[in-house]
Amino acid sequence: MPAVTRRLMLLDTASLYFRAYYGVPESVKAPDGTPVNAVRGLLDFVARLVTEHRPDELVACLDADWRPQWRVDLIPSYKQHRVAEGSTGEEEVPDTLTPQVPVIEAVLDAVGIARAGVPGYEADDVIGTLAARAPGPVDIVTGDRDLFQLVDDARGVTVLYPLKGMGSLQRTDEALLREKYGVDGPGYADLALLRGDPSDGLPGVAGVGEKTAAKLLAAHGDLTGILAAAEDPASGMTKAQRAKFEAAREYLAAAPKVVRVALDVPVPALDATLPREPRDPEALEALAGRWGLGGSLERLLTALRDRP
Repeated sequence: MPAVTRRLMLLDTASLYFRAYYGVPESVKAPDGTPVNAVRGLLDFVARLVTEHRPDELVACLDADWRPQWRVDLIPSYKQHRVAEGSTGEEEVPDTLTPQVPVIEAVLDAVGIARAGVPGYEADDVIGTLAARAPGPVDIVTGDRDLFQLVDDARGVTVLYPLKGMGSLQRTDEALLREKYGVDGPGYADLALLRGDPSDGLPGVAGVGEKTAAKLLAAHGDLTGILAAAEDPASGMTKAQRAKFEAAREYLAAAPKVVRVALDVPVPALDATLPREPRDPEALEALAGRWGLGGSLERLLTALRDRP
């Protein structure tokens, strides 16, 4: 008999609860007045994803280290502007979001949705590793375009990218990447490091924006080909472009390891199978009452119970 194909969904959890936090009014509160907008928004997101995309397995991937030291050692400006003032390296996060994260984790555990985070790595790296391991199709749900580099039609790896809230998800495959950016999945990582990303503290190559980066990749194949062309006067690359790459030599030596998602993270074995019933009903009931999760939790439980 042919092997049963199971669809895996990987959540960039922080990306989604940040969107929930800003998309759901802070007036959504627990009985004691504590904001739970991120908690309830995320539960509604997951319910919708389960209903509309029907994964068999799902993992909520987390940043055990949002700014790994090994990336900072390579590019010191990496996410530097996000470090909270006066802290020893913590990310600057809205005061009313931080207390909601442990609640999210506790609810996911009580429901029975797998969580994964590995010390020294970001959620992106956990996602990349789990996607690389998966034998069947994978849907990655993220608001971070960096994960477009994992798109792989041959293996059925796509990215569901929110365009507006979670009501409109762009299914990102290789055809869409080529149409919008002129590259495939691996090519997107080269595009990203060439153009840079101020939100991640990556300077890029001065004077090389997204369109120029796409043209250079189309002409020379990949970053290695571009660097070879920059050193070859007969390559057709202009003198000005060669000068830009010479000036960025140090950055370009470090950037690939920083920008490319790790695919070999030691993610421990886990059971990603979506439950139909809560793993810990008593704990979940207590959480629902303590935090006033109401209809959001009920919608998630209904989606899990009623899926095909």
